[in-house]
Amino acid sequence: MKQRAIIIILDSVGIGHAPDAANYGDVGASTLANTAKAVGGLKIPNLQKLGLGNIEPSEILGCPPAPKPLASFGRMTEKNCGKDTTTGHWEMIGTHIDVPFATFPNGFPEEFLQRWLKRTGLAGYLCNRPCSGTVIIKELGEEHLRTGFPIVYTSADSVFQIAAHEERFGLQKLYEVCSVTREMADELKIGRVIARPFVGTAGDNFTRTPNRRDYSMRPIGENLLTKLQSQGLPFYAIGKIEDIYAGLAVTKAVHTKSNADGMQKLTEAMEEQKEGLIFANLVDFDMLYGHRRNAKGYADCLEEFDRLLGPILLHMGRNDHLFISADHGLDPTYKGTDHTRERVPLLIYSPGRAAVDLGTRETFADLGATVAKVLDLPPLTFGKSCY
Repeated sequence: MKQRAIIIILDSVGIGHAPDAANYGDVGASTLANTAKAVGGLKIPNLQKLGLGNIEPSEILGCPPAPKPLASFGRMTEKNCGKDTTTGHWEMIGTHIDVPFATFPNGFPEEFLQRWLKRTGLAGYLCNRPCSGTVIIKELGEEHLRTGFPIVYTSADSVFQIAAHEERFGLQKLYEVCSVTREMADELKIGRVIARPFVGTAGDNFTRTPNRRDYSMRPIGENLLTKLQSQGLPFYAIGKIEDIYAGLAVTKAVHTKSNADGMQKLTEAMEEQKEGLIFANLVDFDMLYGHRRNAKGYADCLEEFDRLLGPILLHMGRNDHLFISADHGLDPTYKGTDHTRERVPLLIYSPGRAAVDLGTRETFADLGATVAKVLDLPPLTFGKSCY
């Protein structure tokens, strides 16, 4: 009998600060609860029916506990060190890391950048410091147009970000530079290289485009994806999933322009692929609203996802399992503009299985371990199945 697992990651939708949040300066962060409170309550009836409000402690204004939740519900605690996309996604598939990826609060080493210029054939670069991507293109966009030098910057996460104008610099050239950068980045233990294309003209008219690409380190060791590959099961990657896992085990991949586009592509994937794994990341929560500390936009994004979730639930077959979770927090009401160290929600819906309280899981890897169980794969070394 064919089995199918569908994972939807709501990028950054945390559910309350983690036990070690003090180590990250994130005590009090709670993405869902604080967003709901900031807007006077959320209207998310599909998530409410699944059991989002049943996850303890339930503090999501507008999303009370369901008397008979349709999905199994719980929350997961991150074991890996860090609070970034790569760290969270690696842990989900059963890849444990004891040492966090490197961060660069003072920018990248000049010696490294000089070698980088030689490898890429570039004449120079701009910036080299932690900063907001939307701010830096406004600040240095005109100089980039004048010189042709790409804008190199980082953040609190382990990222080497390269911003360049799609027409002046060239989108394909930007991707090629990022590919070379990825080849060099392992020596500094950089989690991701990110292409950040933008368009616009001189003045305050620069805007980023949907043509972002992530270039991640390849997950180490055996994990859910290597086991999937060894069994010859298909893996359909949606959004930045292909990039996050460096193409590991992917049989088909599509990139997305928005959460709505991602949900449409998920529907198409469900119609096309009837077994194996379909894995989608919806990044708008993080990229458009969390980092910009826009609680109203974040709430609207949650409500949009909830509306789009309804048709997905109707597409579910009796042997399908839908997993809804997140990779870290990003409380739009919190200080600063960085991710927040939070637990994440876990909802598992299958029309053929009764809902249960999953409690508080010790690791994100329990998600991957449960997928392995559902797909009849060998168990993961890291993580325990919820079933």
